[in-house]
Amino acid sequence: MDAQNSGGGTGRSARAVTKKDIVRTIAEQIDLPQLRTKELVQRTFDALIEALVREGRIELRNFGVFQIKRREARMARNPRTGERVPVQAKSVVTFKPGKEMEARVRELDRQGGLRSEASPPSSSSPPPAPETGAG
Repeated sequence: MDAQNSGGGTGRSARAVTKKDIVRTIAEQIDLPQLRTKELVQRTFDALIEALVREGRIELRNFGVFQIKRREARMARNPRTGERVPVQAKSVVTFKPGKEMEARVRELDRQGGLRSEASPPSSSSPPPAPETGAG
């Protein structure tokens, strides 16, 4: 977004981008006061939520598709105790990125990709060998 948020010259931030960051960037780009821009951004988010709840699906070309899907009731397992526990049916929001977003994310791979804090690069062991099927 701005110089203090970019990481390593790649434009990626070490922290999550917030609504405040988005408002600040848009306000600077279109020369509007941040308070007015914040109102417009919030109204956009509110309209998206209302449309999703009303229609069940929102398609935003080159961005992606938000959709409400129903997850059926199921039995799950408590990872701490191993006990089987029932999980009630529920509605969830899913997101499928659009072509432009997919292309931009794939470009990260060509540039060396993102390093995830959850899975740092491992130099101690090589990746597992592919299975050959013979055996």
